[in-house]
Amino acid sequence: MKPIWIVDDDESIRWVLEKALARENLTTKSFSNARDAIEALQTNTPQVLVSDIRMPGASGLELLQTVKAKFPGVPVIIITAFSDLDSAVAAFQGGAFEYLAKPFDVDKAVELIRRALEESLREANVEQASAETPEILGQAPAMQDVFRAIGRLSQSNVTVLITGESGTGKELVARALHKHSPRAAQPFIALNTAAIPKDLLESELFGHERGAFTGAQASRRGRFEQAEGGTLFLDEIGDMPFDLQTRLLRVLSDGHFYRVGGHQSLKANVRVIAATHQNLETRVREGLFREDLYHRLNVIRLRLPSLRERREDIPILTRYFLSQSAKQLGVESKRVSDNAMRFMSGLELPGNVRQLENLCNWITVMAPGQTVEIKDLPQDLVSGREQGTQLESPAHRPVAFDPHFSASTSGSGVAVASYAEAAPPVIPAQAAGEKQSWISLLETEAASMLSNGDADVMDVLGRQFESALIKIALRHTHGRKNDAAVRLGIGRNTITRKIQELGIAGAKDD
Repeated sequence: MKPIWIVDDDESIRWVLEKALARENLTTKSFSNARDAIEALQTNTPQVLVSDIRMPGASGLELLQTVKAKFPGVPVIIITAFSDLDSAVAAFQGGAFEYLAKPFDVDKAVELIRRALEESLREANVEQASAETPEILGQAPAMQDVFRAIGRLSQSNVTVLITGESGTGKELVARALHKHSPRAAQPFIALNTAAIPKDLLESELFGHERGAFTGAQASRRGRFEQAEGGTLFLDEIGDMPFDLQTRLLRVLSDGHFYRVGGHQSLKANVRVIAATHQNLETRVREGLFREDLYHRLNVIRLRLPSLRERREDIPILTRYFLSQSAKQLGVESKRVSDNAMRFMSGLELPGNVRQLENLCNWITVMAPGQTVEIKDLPQDLVSGREQGTQLESPAHRPVAFDPHFSASTSGSGVAVASYAEAAPPVIPAQAAGEKQSWISLLETEAASMLSNGDADVMDVLGRQFESALIKIALRHTHGRKNDAAVRLGIGRNTITRKIQELGIAGAKDD
């Protein structure tokens, strides 16, 4: 860990902070003026910087500007006198983490530095993880459309609304939009609005002043201040409480907000990217989401395809997740056989990429041997195995399995996986010995998707229906698409367009 820098022309303050931090086993480096600290930044960086605001020569605000320009992830704490509170406000607008008002309590100063240190280390871990992980994996046509959209938005600061089912990678896309934007050098801050209790969400977003409510013993910056100059990602925006939507609308409209309990208007220079798995148009009609906020967020809409719409990506995603899981556990990566891979590529995977990743974690820990066969997969997936090799056929209807599959950690720290109690896998009626029409199977699938709150049910099922018809027709015509169009009663141009849109392989001109 890097040292904590203390910059103050008052030797007594430097001495007090040095001794207090030394008792906490924290390394420090002190400077008597801002100019020396600025020169030291040419070769070194602090983990946290604590600086007086008024010093001979360069001021603490100049030092703050220099640090934020070169090292935006370094938290800066400004020391100020009570008479300099206007300057403290200016410090916040310049990106300061927090301020200490003289005379300050040493224990509270150490506690504040500890908080800044934790945030600094957390941000460093996120940056390292982002650098080691590919942004997004995908070769399917549906994902190529997403990549093209990210490219077109690379030099834009426009607000983006990302939609798609849970587990499709909305935060990964948001991070990619940030990384390739003019704001890439500034912070990326993510907040899941559905994961924060309603009473705390306002403070999380906008921060609060000391004494604003019971337990607010110190002022705190919100996510808008933390993301200053960068990008704020608001996940599950559809679950935001209605009264908070009004405050968010104002920030998006004029860029100003107040901390909870505050009277000083703060300016937000932040790009907002929002995401939801819900149908916001429906929530607007139901009166659960503000229509004006919806239009503010829906400037550019980016829909992420479900894994069912990009099945050709399942093999490369599986190999990647198995490699990552093996690396984390320090074991040799397992290989999935061709039959097992075909089987996995036919699964419904309602949890999408997240569920596939959890399945790969399970395989790494639980599957015997280095080469994984169908019989080695979780029994929930292969419960229809006794019906014969029909399950291994690519033409077999995909099997839907429990979306509640999740990874957990054992006491030894090894990731293990489990399945929650759920309905048995959906298998073809003929294999189950029942006579059930395909229409009733379609009704069952639609009911399941609607009860899960899936968005774009009509589009998803419609694409699957068209894809199945065209694939069967191509199989009957040995891949000749013009003959297939005649069999289906559609035009040549129509089937060509549908084959491209649905990413169907194996078609050829007659």
